Amino acid sequence: MTGGGPPTPPAGLARRLGVGDAVVIGLGAMIGAGVFAAFAPAAAAAGDALLPALGLAALVAYCNATSSARLAARHPLSGGTYVYGRERLGEVWGYLAGWAFVAGKTASCAAMALVVGAYLWPGHEHPVAVAAVVALTALNDAGVRKAAWATRLIVAVVLLTLAVAVAACLAGGRAGLAGQEPLATTAGGVLQAAALLFFAFAGYARITTLGEEVRDPARTIPRAVPIALGITLLVYAAVAVALLAALGPDRLARATAPVADAVRAAGAGPLVPLVTVGAATAALGSLLALLLGVSRTVLAMARDGHLPRALDAVHPRTGVPHHAQTATGLVVAVIAAVADVRGAIGFSSFGVLVYYAIANASALRLTPAEHRPPRVVPVAGIAGCLALAFSLPAASVVSGGAVLAAGLAVWGVRRALRR
Repeated sequence: MTGGGPPTPPAGLARRLGVGDAVVIGLGAMIGAGVFAAFAPAAAAAGDALLPALGLAALVAYCNATSSARLAARHPLSGGTYVYGRERLGEVWGYLAGWAFVAGKTASCAAMALVVGAYLWPGHEHPVAVAAVVALTALNDAGVRKAAWATRLIVAVVLLTLAVAVAACLAGGRAGLAGQEPLATTAGGVLQAAALLFFAFAGYARITTLGEEVRDPARTIPRAVPIALGITLLVYAAVAVALLAALGPDRLARATAPVADAVRAAGAGPLVPLVTVGAATAALGSLLALLLGVSRTVLAMARDGHLPRALDAVHPRTGVPHHAQTATGLVVAVIAAVADVRGAIGFSSFGVLVYYAIANASALRLTPAEHRPPRVVPVAGIAGCLALAFSLPAASVVSGGAVLAAGLAVWGVRRALRR
């Protein structure tokens, strides 16, 4: 600033994304590594009730998506539920949502990077994961439009891979349920399976956290979220039916690479390398979209002083939050160098479900004039998120709860110091 004029307002992000771009970014986050990995542990938890568990996960995701889309249309700023909670429930709820999202999705980024390494170079997952994070962070820094086009290519490859795998399983699936013992089904097991499958559905948040970068957000976001979620549900249902046809629930529960194992069991062994490449590509797509979403929430929290102010910077040429993206990539790379993928997924699921519970609570504060969804939607979303969160393994609940408590303690200390 020069002279005595008013201060220059902070630079805003460039609104460059349309409905198609937003849908593709959501698909890149949802139709990712989860579809290649989540069905085996979900089948082990749900027993013979895998499809009902998938339906339950989709129902909770629908409630969350509806609430998030209505909120994003009213608050088209980067940050997602961090912004919604702050504006509708109060500062502490927005902060808690942002903290849960950044912590949970940072762990999720590391998990996706480790999946890339596991498929591309088994036994050397960590260095491959770090390299993937560095490369995709650099791509995001080149501009969100370039990232959207890369995601479009990745989604096309993954959908083609899954289409081939599903066709092979349904055509040659002789797995034969003969000789397989029924798996026990319990209510708790179905809830845990739904929580595991919800982990793969949760990518539609990437659309709402990009609210400051889409054109006409009041129209674009409410259209893009249900389209992306609907396409994902159709794909997941088709994959689940194909896996059950080729392996049956017992063999599926014991599979280490469910889609590849099902293709092999269906007599289509030559297609296994294609599935391997598709799985790695899917994980890269998820990682790309996750890095976008986490960095935007970091930007929003930095704007409000909850994170270092240096992270509140938008590149004048590319229009992206380059400091937030670089910092996010650095943290994810460190975690990917040392973390265990299963622990990262469980921790991430707990944080994300808490995040969406706050989103649904925020949607309850919308007025009818603001196109509030029917009250049953956010109420069911809150109940579903909490039920799924506390059905996760105890280690995930304890570690997730401890991190959220630590975040609240930091907020309390900062608030006391300000006073």
